[in-house]
Amino acid sequence: MCWSATADLVAGVGIGAVGVACVARVRRRGDLPLAALPLLLGAHQIVESVVWDSGGGRGPATVAWAVIALPLLAVWVPLGVVCAAPRRALRRLMIPLAIGLATAVPLTYALATRPVTAQVRGHTVGYAIGLPHAALLVAGYLLATIGSLLLSGERGLLLLGVLVAVGALICWTVWQREFVSTWCALAAVCSVVLFGWVQGRSGAPPGARQAESARVT
Repeated sequence: MCWSATADLVAGVGIGAVGVACVARVRRRGDLPLAALPLLLGAHQIVESVVWDSGGGRGPATVAWAVIALPLLAVWVPLGVVCAAPRRALRRLMIPLAIGLATAVPLTYALATRPVTAQVRGHTVGYAIGLPHAALLVAGYLLATIGSLLLSGERGLLLLGVLVAVGALICWTVWQREFVSTWCALAAVCSVVLFGWVQGRSGAPPGARQAESARVT
């Protein structure tokens, strides 16, 4: 989320371009889901630019924003980490993946049965879904996404996990005060970090990657 329709659109195009560069550099199929994450984040920003232009409300763009932000990312991130992580880390990564799947089910049900409303509040957009057991679902969401990155056994993904955790706390605090929305800045920084991770993976020989993973693990 950005602070205006224009900012969301510009950020979305830029983040999407980073995603294209990430995908183009992938040399290992298992890295593709995470490499494509900036494409999803860029599309998310572009969708929200439509929400801004429509003045909020309950339109298709609002629903699409919520689908990407909630159940899709709750599964995409831990599944992408499982695909990219070293084999020795797979057992522990099943935990955040299972949590992500368990969280995505009630989120999907809520989106299918409850109205999703967006409201423009100055330089922010607020979304109301009326989730049951919201605190539990948020905890599951964070454990699935940030937890999987922190347990990945990959130094680059560990760095990304720390960055997301700290950045999300800052963005959420600012957003809650309805001062300005800075989530797009976090998405942009995370996309650049992912590009660096993909570039490092594509440039290093398999033996070097395995040795690095072993040291991190």
